[in-house]
Amino acid sequence: MTGPAGPPSRAVPFYCPYCGEEDLQPQGAADGEWHCRSCTRTFGLRFAGIGAAL
Repeated sequence: MTGPAGPPSRAVPFYCPYCGEEDLQPQGAADGEWHCRSCTRTFGLRFAGIGAAL
């Protein structure tokens, strides 16, 4: 995901979708990859869009 100025920006999750804990850190080289230190799962986020699809 890239911002208007060009540098990559991350979508930041507030909690782990598996265990609900907030102990998250960025994981991997790609934007949107996160690691939960509590349940040791790694997951990815991606931006799907804004508004209704036509």
